[in-house]
Amino acid sequence: MIFDRNLARLIDHTILRPDATWPDVAKVCAEALHYEFASVCVNSFWVPRVASELLGSPVKVCTVAGFPLGAASTAAKVAEATEAVAAGATEVDMVINVGALLSGELAIVEDDIAAVVQASHAGGAIVKVIIETALLTDEAKVLACKLSQAAGADFVKTSTGFAKSGATTADIALMRATVGHDMGVKASGGIRTLADLRAMVAAGASRVGASASVAIMEAASAEARSTDGV
Repeated sequence: MIFDRNLARLIDHTILRPDATWPDVAKVCAEALHYEFASVCVNSFWVPRVASELLGSPVKVCTVAGFPLGAASTAAKVAEATEAVAAGATEVDMVINVGALLSGELAIVEDDIAAVVQASHAGGAIVKVIIETALLTDEAKVLACKLSQAAGADFVKTSTGFAKSGATTADIALMRATVGHDMGVKASGGIRTLADLRAMVAAGASRVGASASVAIMEAASAEARSTDGV
């Protein structure tokens, strides 16, 4: 199969379903190893096993903190991130405290992010902050991005995939315009096709979270074969 490794390296191959079994997660790990996706993103329970499956490969271990609501205490988020990083996670996607943001309690939001960033960075892991764009006005999205940047996060990310809608190109463009080019922007939620992925990257995404990663890569391979006349 012909496939574009540069395309694959944009993708966090994701399985965050509450009913995911170990065979489901192991299959995702095998797919990620085959395509050399950027990471496998799993709930923190699976991190030790995923870290073992991916050991020695370029595929990173990504997990989530405060997922999917973001309303856990800062101490709980920090504990989850710290334990996951100690178990082998090298990327932590944390959910912002949406309620605090919408209440105007901006210092609480920034401190919440900063605490997870500090704990994760201490263990050598990067942090992506999920701002849950579907729940925010454009003004609130900009605020969330600026707070994430001020708190030292490495990425801002659109969605958990559990809200009423996911990533849009308009949101990605807004987030990229807000944080500039020194911070990553991750599109996640509802990205199911090669066209979806390309649209997000064109809008400014530097990473894409998807559970349809294999189908996306198969579409890219078919396109490459067609172009090459294979």
